[in-house]
Amino acid sequence: VQLQASGGGLVQAGGSLRLSCAASGRTFSSAGMAWFRQAPGKEREFVAAIRWSGYTTYYAGSVKGRFTISRDSAKTTAWLQMNSLKPEDTAVYYCAAARGSVATTVGAYDYWGQGTQVTVSS
Repeated sequence: VQLQASGGGLVQAGGSLRLSCAASGRTFSSAGMAWFRQAPGKEREFVAAIRWSGYTTYYAGSVKGRFTISRDSAKTTAWLQMNSLKPEDTAVYYCAAARGSVATTVGAYDYWGQGTQVTVSS
């Protein structure tokens, strides 16, 4: 599975961005997709995840109610709609796919995209 993330950019606090993650290859072999983020000097952290079956979603507490993860029925694209952005959301955002169950830990994911920069100015 190959993942390509896009949609990052510079936005003012309170603004919105929509990230996309396009999957190619053996996408049927994955259980779901997730978004993680990594700010300078910090560890990569879980943001949101979605199962391919049933559309079940999971969110980190810091983004719940502001971010929405979704995916298409073909299991080839996942999106992260980010609203009410805050300066602390600034990070490189990575999409990831898991062969097994989706989870909130980096180690649960087998495939990673290249990352897209999100910068929120105050």
